[in-house]
Amino acid sequence: MLLTIFLAIVFCAAISLMLLSAVAFIQNKKFFSSAPKEAVELLRPRKSELYYGARVIGWTLMIFSLLMIAGVGVISVWDGLRSGYSFWQFFLRFLSILTVYKLYDMICFDYFLLCKFRFFQYYFPEVESVYNGRKYGYNLKCQLLKLFIIFPAASALAAWICSLF
Repeated sequence: MLLTIFLAIVFCAAISLMLLSAVAFIQNKKFFSSAPKEAVELLRPRKSELYYGARVIGWTLMIFSLLMIAGVGVISVWDGLRSGYSFWQFFLRFLSILTVYKLYDMICFDYFLLCKFRFFQYYFPEVESVYNGRKYGYNLKCQLLKLFIIFPAASALAAWICSLF
């Protein structure tokens, strides 16, 4: 269980690093597909870098975060297979990691970074009008759908595949 908690923390750190690299350094509109449609429409393409080498730093951080996410997956499966996990143990491990991530996403990213600290609006001031007056980020219905339906289904599928070995 301690390893699962650690992996969930690493997963959240990797997602945070990914967000930082996409928003603050790379600044490519393609990375904001999950943002509200009205915000994406207002985004202006950034032709110049924030400063020399910002995109190189951003892509380096992005690759590192993807490697961290892959590492969480590999270690989760490897440790479970090594320890002889059953379907339910794999399911609980995967569901725990994804639930911690989704709660972190909803609380830290959508509520604090987007609404309270205005992190996204700092780098993209043109979307200020979309987020003004919001008490919560966006897509609450979609977030809850992931939390209660998609992530449990994905965890069950991954646990089933892992339990075959």
